Amino acid sequence: MLPRFTGRSAVRVPLTPVSGCAWSPVCMGRVSEGAGASAGSKECKMLCRKRFYFLRHGQTDWNAKKLCQGQRDVPLNALGIEQAHDAKRRLADVPIATVCSSPLSRARQTAEIINDALKCPLVIVDALKEIHFAAAEGEPLLRHPYEALLRDAERYGGEPFDVFVARAVSGLNQALAHPGPVLVVAHGGIFCAVQARVRVDYDGDMTNGAPVCLEPVDGEEGAWRMQAV
Repeated sequence: MLPRFTGRSAVRVPLTPVSGCAWSPVCMGRVSEGAGASAGSKECKMLCRKRFYFLRHGQTDWNAKKLCQGQRDVPLNALGIEQAHDAKRRLADVPIATVCSSPLSRARQTAEIINDALKCPLVIVDALKEIHFAAAEGEPLLRHPYEALLRDAERYGGEPFDVFVARAVSGLNQALAHPGPVLVVAHGGIFCAVQARVRVDYDGDMTNGAPVCLEPVDGEEGAWRMQAV
């Protein structure tokens, strides 16, 4: 049986326009340059240089079946719940001050299970949702490799990749504005957005339920190191 959301101390950060990004977070489409879209703003382009922890949600049945999930709200399966509890044990002694989660249930369930041990403020950040794949959601990933699909979501009526990266970086910066260290519980696509903005010494899929620590490298702009927790 899936755990019931407790809702403990959960604060929601709604999706809001990002200064300097020519897109609308409501329709996920580009808007014309103008008020609120000042060119050159770093808010949507640069990831805040603060050490933080990142965790991809636990497994779902769609993960197990290798189906494209996107923003479909698929809950954790039994293995995903087990992975979340394992992450809770691994993070129990890590000095995390705030947990920030995507609003999608697979991420929020994972965050709530972990936060049973951490007992931190839990903040739901709407901008940390997975990319919207539209018509490709539910399709086999063997037919549509994930990394290629991320950059081609617009072809299926989904979110343009540059729009998604701007949103994801904005969501991460919203999370990192909270007292740290911060644990971000989100999606594989959010991690790919990080890789699109900074250099991370990592090659491969972000494993379900495996926490990592991301830290900027001193003296190397745009370079980050990643370590398993």
